[in-house]
Amino acid sequence: VMSIGFFLDPDQAVIWRGPMLGKALHQLMADVHWGDLDYLVVDMPPGTGDVQITFSQQLKVSGALLVATPQDVALADVIRAKSMFDKVMIPIVGIVENMSYFICDGCGKRHEIFSRGGARRAAERFQIPYLGEIPITPALREGGDKGVPILVQDPKCEVSRSFLEIAARLAGQLSIASERAQESRGPAIITT
Repeated sequence: VMSIGFFLDPDQAVIWRGPMLGKALHQLMADVHWGDLDYLVVDMPPGTGDVQITFSQQLKVSGALLVATPQDVALADVIRAKSMFDKVMIPIVGIVENMSYFICDGCGKRHEIFSRGGARRAAERFQIPYLGEIPITPALREGGDKGVPILVQDPKCEVSRSFLEIAARLAGQLSIASERAQESRGPAIITT
């Protein structure tokens, strides 16, 4: 794991643009000893700004995974991101819907507090693989706050099963992206 945040004060915002951002991304990719990789997954902020554009210009990215919450406003961001990735010729390997529904820890009932199915509809509209949905639970949030992934905390819960199912589907899509990448270059770099 590597993060630009490791080099900053915890309270400091990253407001880099242009050359400074390009240099930082280059440094992360060139100066870190990544070892022998099959995949390098890069988590990026949402949107279509300097980070995404610089990344797509500096590296030969094999594919992008889109992650959206179900609300229409979030889907608008995903639509713009897909358009940007299309323009820079980075294939979309799939889309995941995050916070699809809330599972009450008291009664176990599902509540669709942010709507539901928006990512699936976007996948159908753009003919890209829909990889699944991730519910939100108090245990997921608590594990995140403690730095303990839900898969470690409770590997058999519904959220863990969702992550594993998505990972299996993503692995299939990454195999395709990696195969295409191997034809022209090194390891697949997947952005999220």
